[in-house]
Amino acid sequence: MPNTPAFIDCYGVLSDRLTPAMVDLCPGMEVIHGEVRSESELISRIGDRRHVLVYMGYMSAHVMKSCPQLKSIAYLSTGIATHGDLDHAREAGIPFEGVSGYCDHAVAEHTIALAISGLKTLPAMDRAVRSGQWQLTRTKEFRGSIFGIVGLGGIGLETARIAHALGARVIGWNRSRIAPASFVEQLPLDEVLRQSDMLSTSLALNDETQNFITTEHIRKMKPGVVVVNCSRGGIIDQDALLKGLQSGHIGVACLDVFHQEPPRVDDPLLSLANVIATPHSAWYTDQSIDNLMMAGIRLLKDHISRFSHV
Repeated sequence: MPNTPAFIDCYGVLSDRLTPAMVDLCPGMEVIHGEVRSESELISRIGDRRHVLVYMGYMSAHVMKSCPQLKSIAYLSTGIATHGDLDHAREAGIPFEGVSGYCDHAVAEHTIALAISGLKTLPAMDRAVRSGQWQLTRTKEFRGSIFGIVGLGGIGLETARIAHALGARVIGWNRSRIAPASFVEQLPLDEVLRQSDMLSTSLALNDETQNFITTEHIRKMKPGVVVVNCSRGGIIDQDALLKGLQSGHIGVACLDVFHQEPPRVDDPLLSLANVIATPHSAWYTDQSIDNLMMAGIRLLKDHISRFSHV
């Protein structure tokens, strides 16, 4: 039926891992397989549907205007600001919500792995050995270091828990006060920047956090700090990051995210030996993919229940 709720663009690994039990979480949901390759195709798939679940299709104002029956959007992402026109959705009265918590542990693990790689200079040592250089390289220990976290949401707190379990002193700052946790000491932002041997950003990207970490913030960091970003590239001002790396004030930057993804091959960050890069894959585990789909399908079902009268 034209107004049947649907998972609009289930493709790739999501199609591979989708199970009948997942589909049954929202009885009556139609699953449309295949990537949406154009805005017109997205509009066609939505049609007269009132409630949809979307994986990667960009929900522009034009898409929403072209689907006048649309009453809610469930999106398979936490950072939905980069996946649609939220201002238009608000103006049109269309609830546009993402899911959270599905990859907290996966991203926290990746953050810690990158931090240790930066602290131990593992990629540089690997490159040296492969090129025939065999020289003892002195590094530092994670245990006893100070691990700072900017943003203590689900991912930030899980990162803090793991870092604490590995023996670091964990300090953190959040934009709003959160309940005390025994494994992280909450401090003013300037103190987190000043004290951290390793610093991880775990903020959501929005208008208030775009380019949140500036040149001024980097100047306050400890010389040689290892900076890890597994949140969004836009959290750190790219020019400030580049200058901090070139000067050596930032010892290593470990980046799973970039301002432009994929980054250009001539992105100056990729030319620096003190940058460790991974392809926005911190969240991408089998467990997280399953969690993501189940959370999204449950959100779609919740939207149907909450907004069926609209």
